[in-house]
Amino acid sequence: MSDPSHGPATKAKLWHAMIPVLGLMLCIGVTLLKFGGEAHIPLLMGSVMAACVGWYLGHDWASMEAGILDGIAMGLKAILILCIIGIMISVWIAAGIVPNLILHGLELLSPGLFLAAACLICAIVSLATGSSWTTASTVGIALMGVAAGLNVPAPMAAGAIISGSYFGDKMSPLSDSTNLAPAVAGSELFEHIHHMLYTTLPALGLSLLAYLFLGLQGMRGQESMGQVEAITQTIEQQFTPSLWLWLPPALVLIMVLLRWPALPALVVAIVSGGILAMGVQGVKPGALLEIAHHGFVMQSGNAMVDELLSRGGLDSMMHTVALILCALAFGGLMERIGLLHVLAANALRLARSTGSLVTTTIATGLGVNLLAPDQYLSIILPGRMYRQAYQQRGLHPKNLSRALEDGGTLSSPLIPWNSCGAFMATTLAVSPLAYLPWAMLNWLTPLISIALAYTGWTLVKAPLPQQASAPNTHQDASSPK
Repeated sequence: MSDPSHGPATKAKLWHAMIPVLGLMLCIGVTLLKFGGEAHIPLLMGSVMAACVGWYLGHDWASMEAGILDGIAMGLKAILILCIIGIMISVWIAAGIVPNLILHGLELLSPGLFLAAACLICAIVSLATGSSWTTASTVGIALMGVAAGLNVPAPMAAGAIISGSYFGDKMSPLSDSTNLAPAVAGSELFEHIHHMLYTTLPALGLSLLAYLFLGLQGMRGQESMGQVEAITQTIEQQFTPSLWLWLPPALVLIMVLLRWPALPALVVAIVSGGILAMGVQGVKPGALLEIAHHGFVMQSGNAMVDELLSRGGLDSMMHTVALILCALAFGGLMERIGLLHVLAANALRLARSTGSLVTTTIATGLGVNLLAPDQYLSIILPGRMYRQAYQQRGLHPKNLSRALEDGGTLSSPLIPWNSCGAFMATTLAVSPLAYLPWAMLNWLTPLISIALAYTGWTLVKAPLPQQASAPNTHQDASSPK
């Protein structure tokens, strides 16, 4: 439908598309970098600019509103998963499951193997929490203190910490970016995680080998383990140990391997965690409901432990849910009025093969992180832009979701003016440009992803849209592929 006062909608051109894109980047840059604000309002302002362009091109409000709602509808499944994950995190902390994983991760620390151990510890903690920021701001700070005692260069230590932290941020089913990428691309959470193993595990292995090599070069120093010991002692005092605490993580692992749909798998994880919270840690049912809603609050007297474990709950996800809603609304509007198609068409002129398509996707994620300092946009915008191109090439959506994370999630902490890079620089007191060479997993993974794309290995085919038979057009997205 078009506005009668404008006549039929005019076909969008590149300069039309650049108006809301550049306007959004300017608003986000000023809001985040100058005023220390959030990306929510700039995204709404970007949507207003896009709507003005759409009106200029002849689109009426009913059509643009439908585009906004369609964009939001695409992310509703991810939003449901995020809400459940918020509950799961708080319940798992109350049960002692997350503290148990952190405790055993810290036990891996060895002075002679600091860099590799720091990376592995942060990988374990971030897998357990799903948050690179929480990992870096708690365990990461402690490890930077240990690095100073061991005389390990701060940029090396920060790079190892960030590599491990973003391994979990990318691979954990508790991570919001790990849920967002498959929602945008049209794949399933656990198949997305499984497909990322082909790029992320080799990158982690190569990173650990490099850190081991650096550690064997003879870095020496006086061990300073006070902060780490304080964390482990506090956790041991606050939570009752039990072998049963390994059961919920084992169940999640089994369900991932069996490719269960995400929602029922996470419900099983919550129920098993709740039983252990009451049976092992002695949490009362009423208190457990409060924790599930508002989050777990740790009051141990140890500031690091309290910050690490005071999190989760349904309410904790509302900030991320609001951001996703704003970003999906912007993407849906841009798509409805044809601006995403124009941007994609111009970018896809360089993508003449499957390898170059994946490379373009990864490069676009990096470009969005450079120009619009928000990690979510680096997943949402390329995902909306290239989804149809992957379908036309007969590629399974999980190829797109993997490329989105390889390019978007992992490049964000390497850019000084990106929100993730600014956070890591402030938390670890090291410039992103200084730790960039040592954050090996973050730049090795995209390179491996591009190499696999050009060889064709691990890329999964899917039927072309016109080849799909009619009875399967309404197939449940959660059914086995």
